[in-house]
Amino acid sequence: MGQNIERWVVEKPAVSSEKGVVAAQNGRAAEAGAEVLRAGGNAVDAALATAFALAVLEPWMSGLGGGGYMMVYSAAEGRAHLIDFSMVAPRALDPTAYPLTGQGTDSDLFGWPEVEGGRNVHGPLAVAAPGAVAGFALALERFGSLPWKALLEPAIKLARRGHPVDWWTTLKVAGEAATLRGHEAAAALYLPGGLPPLAQESGTAFLDLGRLADTLERLAAVGPQDFYEGEIARALAADLRAAGAFLAGEDLAAYRAHIAEPLTVARQGAEIHLPPGLNAGPSFAAALARLPEIAAGRPDAAAYAGYATALAAAYAERFATLGHDGDTKGQSSTTHLSVIDGAGNMVALTNTLVSLFGSKVLLPGTGVLMNNGIMWFDPRPGGPNALAAGVRPLCNMCPLAATRDGRPWFALGASGGRRILPAVFQVASFLVDCGLALDAAMVQPRLNVDGSARVQADQRLGPEVLAAIAAAGHGVEPVEALVSPNLFANPQIVLAEGEQRWGAVALRHPVAAAVGA
Repeated sequence: MGQNIERWVVEKPAVSSEKGVVAAQNGRAAEAGAEVLRAGGNAVDAALATAFALAVLEPWMSGLGGGGYMMVYSAAEGRAHLIDFSMVAPRALDPTAYPLTGQGTDSDLFGWPEVEGGRNVHGPLAVAAPGAVAGFALALERFGSLPWKALLEPAIKLARRGHPVDWWTTLKVAGEAATLRGHEAAAALYLPGGLPPLAQESGTAFLDLGRLADTLERLAAVGPQDFYEGEIARALAADLRAAGAFLAGEDLAAYRAHIAEPLTVARQGAEIHLPPGLNAGPSFAAALARLPEIAAGRPDAAAYAGYATALAAAYAERFATLGHDGDTKGQSSTTHLSVIDGAGNMVALTNTLVSLFGSKVLLPGTGVLMNNGIMWFDPRPGGPNALAAGVRPLCNMCPLAATRDGRPWFALGASGGRRILPAVFQVASFLVDCGLALDAAMVQPRLNVDGSARVQADQRLGPEVLAAIAAAGHGVEPVEALVSPNLFANPQIVLAEGEQRWGAVALRHPVAAAVGA
């Protein structure tokens, strides 16, 4: 067994309120969403206000330059809808501009064969068309109740003040400093004086976010389409052109978010509504189809062996078959937030820049930090997820909603790259199969099964579980569940229990919080 490094005992009890709960990776952002619920907004309104606030409070994870998916359960309709606002490769992308070095793998999330200069991972050639603004606008138009401008106001106020620097900010910036310093605009913001910012003992320090507040204000006043075809779009395109990106104004103008029919699977009297297409939804369904019956109560060694086998098989199938081939029309890891309101509407929203600080390309004319969505593509030619122009890459996001007896039950998702799928899969099973209460489900130790050679098992699971996983034919490595690096992803969840609404967040994410309305 591994050695314990972090010896503290951590508790983050679930939060409840009849009016609704917001669960997010930053407590201040969750408070912005909860305030929208208190003001009469619904779950979608609150989710969008939270997401915009996260662009200021957690800028290394998500923002206007990102993309993702949003699962919306409409209580009035009694059904779930998936909003796809995932990223799209530029139309002018040239796969030959990403030659392999033949000297190992990249140092980022997926361990692809190394590309010359890391240009698929950071820098202007790593940028894909962002969908966040279009996706938020579509969600509001179809399911929201408050004015667009009102949902941006909390983020504008936060951006005018600047990003508050705490130890978590210092840790995140320091972890990427070696790459950030190679990108002038991002380095000027996040490395003042050439070093990561430090929290102050005598009060909160704030990072000036440049033109981001101006961009948010214009977006609020003029509307979301300005990001794709108006003044904001022109400023984005000019900076991208100056940086040498493939992404151009034409790609922004052509971008469309869309609503898709969820992939729905049944399990133990529940219906689990998953994102379809180029994400982790189909792999969740494939793993669930392979999962044997799990006995009620805390999962035993046999249950964990079943999780390992089902997830390993789903990942093998995923890598071999899934990609953009044959699916260039738009059906397709990160911050996640979940919201439920008093009426039973639920949202699971995952928005991402992909890597920490995305491409590290901060566009000075707008203050927008851009994604590195090109890193999702396999740089090796010929595969189902190979680099290609104008298509959506395979990604790892998996926001889901579950219903039971025709009523809302829970909305769940996570951040964490390829660790997202095993996290949401096991938390969902703890609730659906094992019948655990929300708090128990969120603190139950988990496995990480992400397609690599060995299953990583939280060492608290003990020798019996490890032996069962090994007996099922898997290499297994006991590891400690740490604050950083986080080997088990960051799930955020909301849940309905009668008329009461509950929310809970990842136990070891230091600034994640659930806030009741």
